[in-house]
Amino acid sequence: MNDTMKPLNIVILAAGKGTRMYSDKPKVLHHLAGRPLLQHVLDCATQLQPRQVCVVYGHGGEAVPQAMSQYSAQFVLQEPQLGTGHAVQQAMPHLDDGSHTLVLYGDVPLMQHATLHQMQHAAGNGLVLLTVNLENPVGYGRIVRDAEGDVQRIVEEKDATPEEREISEVNTGILLAPTRELRAWLAKLQNNNAQGEYYLTDIVAMAVEQGLAVHTAQPAHAWEVEGINSKTQLAKLERTWQQVQAAHLLAQGVTLADPARIDIRGSLACGRDVEIDVGCIFEGDVNLGDNVRVGAYSVIRNATIAAGTRIAPYSHIDSSQVGANCHIGPFSRLRPGSKLADEVHIGNFVEVKNSEIAAGSKANHLSYIGDSTVGSKVNIGAGTITANYDGANKHRTVIGDNASTGANSVLIAPVTVGQGATLGAATVLRKDAPENQLTITAGRQQTVPGWKRPEKKK
Repeated sequence: MNDTMKPLNIVILAAGKGTRMYSDKPKVLHHLAGRPLLQHVLDCATQLQPRQVCVVYGHGGEAVPQAMSQYSAQFVLQEPQLGTGHAVQQAMPHLDDGSHTLVLYGDVPLMQHATLHQMQHAAGNGLVLLTVNLENPVGYGRIVRDAEGDVQRIVEEKDATPEEREISEVNTGILLAPTRELRAWLAKLQNNNAQGEYYLTDIVAMAVEQGLAVHTAQPAHAWEVEGINSKTQLAKLERTWQQVQAAHLLAQGVTLADPARIDIRGSLACGRDVEIDVGCIFEGDVNLGDNVRVGAYSVIRNATIAAGTRIAPYSHIDSSQVGANCHIGPFSRLRPGSKLADEVHIGNFVEVKNSEIAAGSKANHLSYIGDSTVGSKVNIGAGTITANYDGANKHRTVIGDNASTGANSVLIAPVTVGQGATLGAATVLRKDAPENQLTITAGRQQTVPGWKRPEKKK
């Protein structure tokens, strides 16, 4: 933090009901880009290394504090909700006067750290308002300036004159103020307005009257200050944010088949010459190495994919590690705990869970590999499954290097298939299979004379 900047408190207003969301869930807990709106704000706020963070909540009871329990914030209940000024008043007992207080909103999720840092630098000992110029300012409070261009006050639209409604510079609600002065201004607020509420914006006129400097700052992007009041606005901002992220990927050299059809719900890091087809979803923290190709409609969550790997369409990878030059899919599923070494093939309708598969092994069709350790250059025949669950506990299967399982084999864990072993088709393996030998459990083919297929009862 710059030595000229005072310590910082942050107050996040998150008490609104969100009537137009038509939901029992508190508005700030609705998701954008895979995270609750309020979590976006808290993540941005904590980058500023504040002395204290206060979240003022109301509707939804304890749902908001419980959902955000991972943050070391002070949660303060506002009951009843009597406006933004009243909301900030609830937080004031937790803030020290030798600081600045930044007011943010839990339903304005995409505010960027750089914009808030700019406000800190502009503050000095004065008040800083974050404003934006809109072609259509309907619904926003207007910034009223004097002939010299100095801010005089903010007027809410319902209280504005026709001339004031023509002003295009609007208040975003986000402000930074000296805490000691803010405390005094809040004590003077009145609710003699059309809404009968205590407006935080009324403190601007008080600052002017006191002779305190009122500065303004503007965000680099208008979408930073867009708020959410309806599902329509939420969907629109979701698409806006996805386009922003797609633009970043394109600028880094990633090939996107269609930038309008990608969803990043977390962080996505890409190496050189990465190609991503349409409809892919990336959740949590995903890292794609050089020359990785991701096929259409794949879902990848909290995974690392090494260089040169090809992921065919409709593959799901969750909390897994994939080595270099692997082939995954189509219609493959890697569940949490899966670790694939280099040049592993996992084909269509194959599921891997909590298993390690060494280099060069293949499971190309219709198999389940769970709680297993698979060696190198193993061939898993079509329809092979590891029966890892006995109805109460999970058990592990070990398959040695260069082993091969016949089609429709069932390996009942705990069991070991020795190095170089071969299992015949339809083997039900209950005991360890020895190295470098053929193990067969299926009986000889028989025809049952006189057998008739059952008929459906009328």
